[in-house]
Amino acid sequence: MILPPKPQSRPDKVSLWRYARLFRSDILSAQPARLYRAWMAEFRTPFFRSYLINQPDLVQRVLKERPDDFPKSDRVNEGLRPLLGNSVFVTNGETWKRQRRIIDPAFEGGRLRETFPAMWDAAEAAAARLAVQDGQTIEIEEETSHAAADVIFRTLFSLPIDHHLARDVFEEFRAYQRSQPILNLAALVPLPRWMPRLFRRDTKRSAARIRALITQLTQQRADDIAAGTAPADLATKIMMTPDPETGETFTTDEMVDQVAIFFLAGHETSASTLAWALYLMALYPEWQNRLAQEASALDTCNFSVMGKLRLSRDVFRETLRLYPPVPMMVRENSCPENMRSREISTGSQLVISPWHLHRHTRLWDNPDGFDPDRWQTENGKACQRDAFIPFSAGARVCPGAGFAMIEGPLILSRILRDYQVEAGPVPVPVAHLTVRAKNGIRLKIRRRER
Repeated sequence: MILPPKPQSRPDKVSLWRYARLFRSDILSAQPARLYRAWMAEFRTPFFRSYLINQPDLVQRVLKERPDDFPKSDRVNEGLRPLLGNSVFVTNGETWKRQRRIIDPAFEGGRLRETFPAMWDAAEAAAARLAVQDGQTIEIEEETSHAAADVIFRTLFSLPIDHHLARDVFEEFRAYQRSQPILNLAALVPLPRWMPRLFRRDTKRSAARIRALITQLTQQRADDIAAGTAPADLATKIMMTPDPETGETFTTDEMVDQVAIFFLAGHETSASTLAWALYLMALYPEWQNRLAQEASALDTCNFSVMGKLRLSRDVFRETLRLYPPVPMMVRENSCPENMRSREISTGSQLVISPWHLHRHTRLWDNPDGFDPDRWQTENGKACQRDAFIPFSAGARVCPGAGFAMIEGPLILSRILRDYQVEAGPVPVPVAHLTVRAKNGIRLKIRRRER
């Protein structure tokens, strides 16, 4: 039986210094193998305690039942602040609630139908770009990044990726990815607020350039809204939506923060999952052929076609299980807790790891195997409810989760309708901003005979 690749785990006991070095290079291989079967694990540093929790009822307590008692930890988010500012991804409390009240209406179910033509056009453009590489071996993550960025700009600002501002943001973001470490010093040491965070110069420079470009787009859209000429896309919807409690809308600076996280979350995560899905299809050609046959339904731009892509949706969901784009989430308990007969002091870090939860040996049947049919089984249905959180869960669930579950299966199906993919070297998953392959994912692309 072929198993999809996953990183090797470290020994159970290593020094704090070695752990920090491993964590900085890749948080997945920095973790011990016991986390795939543990309900809870404690990690100690000289400055704070950290607890990884896999037990479903504890995960539910933190994410669903009492989210206000477990705010997002500032430690891991410190490294992203030069780009994200005070976006909805990093804020807590009343600030975060206000931001979600303004953002959420743009991603309600009815809006997906309105954005579908833009997704369709991006999928068509992605397939067209692959045509010139017929018969070649390519790095597929570059292609999926291009496609996902195209979706974001078309749905958010009604601009194709070929527009000069969209292209400049995309290219600058690639530079940011290469320079941004997953771990900032503040994640391990409780630095006071006044102390510099020691960001790399190229990281700060790329973040500043991205924000400057986004500011141009946002200010132009504000001018269009004032003139009554703005298109009815996501940016317009969000910028014109008032907070139902205060009547206030986002300022330009606030909107820049939100666009930055929309691009990071919507582009980076979708690109990662699409790339891994295409690799899995190359690894399992019988599934690839089934998806290609199903994709013959993609003949006209009509939202109803998504109801015919059931296999593609199951494959995309299984890819999210095996390669969740955000491998770990960190919360901080604001009051003393008791978990599994342990006293958890205020200020401890609570780590919820989709990577380990989705492969937990005491929860899932065949946890390391690729099996899209699992979602129709009793075990799969139970685990989808209790142990499947690629978009988080509860109040802080990603507002674009439904968006992603349309975009991903659509682009995956559109590519496989016209092309066969063949696997190259085995990729090694690593986690930086998202779960990517250490040296990329190389696939051979060939035009499919229809």
